[in-house]
Amino acid sequence: MRWTTPTDLVAQVRKLWDRGLLLASLVGGESIFPRRLTLKGPDSRELSERFPEVRDWIAKLSAAAGRYRIEWRVINHRVLGSNQLPATIWVDTLEDALGLIGKCKAAEQFAMIADLTGKRQPELSSFLAKRPLRVLELAEDWPRLLTIVAWMRKHPRPGIYLRQLDLPDIHTKLIEGHRAVLAELLDLVLPEDAIEKAHTGIGGFCRRYGFLEKPALVRFRILDAKVRLLPMESDQDITLTRASFSSLDLPVSKVFITENEINFLAFPCIPGAMVIFGAGYGFDNFAAAAWLNRKNIFYWGDIDTHGFAILNQLRGLLPHVRSFLMERRTLLAHRQFWGVETQPETRSLARLSADENTLYDQLRRNHWGDRVRLEQERIGFDYLLAELHRL
Repeated sequence: MRWTTPTDLVAQVRKLWDRGLLLASLVGGESIFPRRLTLKGPDSRELSERFPEVRDWIAKLSAAAGRYRIEWRVINHRVLGSNQLPATIWVDTLEDALGLIGKCKAAEQFAMIADLTGKRQPELSSFLAKRPLRVLELAEDWPRLLTIVAWMRKHPRPGIYLRQLDLPDIHTKLIEGHRAVLAELLDLVLPEDAIEKAHTGIGGFCRRYGFLEKPALVRFRILDAKVRLLPMESDQDITLTRASFSSLDLPVSKVFITENEINFLAFPCIPGAMVIFGAGYGFDNFAAAAWLNRKNIFYWGDIDTHGFAILNQLRGLLPHVRSFLMERRTLLAHRQFWGVETQPETRSLARLSADENTLYDQLRRNHWGDRVRLEQERIGFDYLLAELHRL
């Protein structure tokens, strides 16, 4: 076994720094000093057989001492006589620990942050003790974050866009870039009725704290020339906010949803029909459109495991949706256009029909080869027209 060196002792103290224990002690955290460090030294046999090396080891430990303290023990050896060996090594104070790993200036900077926080937002002292290294990383922006927290305490659930928050030396990108840490800080200081706890994560920041969000949009095309929302004689490629789309009740009987923009744009004219440009796994934009429940809805996605996972999710909102061009016949008819799915889905999908589930299982079990997929845009346009005619 290798004997403990001064470098090893520094590494032990650095681990305390990396765990945040040293800085936490500056803001009421547990005091860990004096602290005994781990020491591995020579045994009796090594003392006899490698005495010159032992003497050199002792000299190096002694030369580096200053920030740590050595306690000695006397060894009476039958050959070498009486000798002193290091028994334990202690770091007595926080200052010694910081000096040993060269973190005195960083600790001084953290102490200044702690003092500022104690004066402006003392409720956040617990966050400093819990996440001291993160706070140190944010040292340059920390005073601005405190300003934002103070403003939010005076204006809970402000009902404005982040862009409208006008504070000296604070810009929107600062807030957007620090939403995660701001969420932790705001949760500590805001009253419960100012936080919508159902919304979490960076994506839920605005709704959680009462800021306005960019309106969700729904893009669709009317495929029936007799149904017009716009007065001009042009292709009705329309984008509406989620609220506006939900308020519609278009005189169509069939609604197609496709994930590919070119397929969306090239979808042919069909009496009494429209097509919606989908959004992968995100269907919230038109989930509130109750009128869709009265339409025949067809989902056209890729024939791969994720395509069926998206269909499964969509059925959670619109249980009556039917898959379109997502069956075994279409897959086998386009064998020359098969690709490889990079990260296939593997979980069970409860909302698929029997036929859909069989095809999904065949895909995830590599029935036709390794991770087979057929992207919807690779299906021939004539094939699409024939299927629409059959439908």
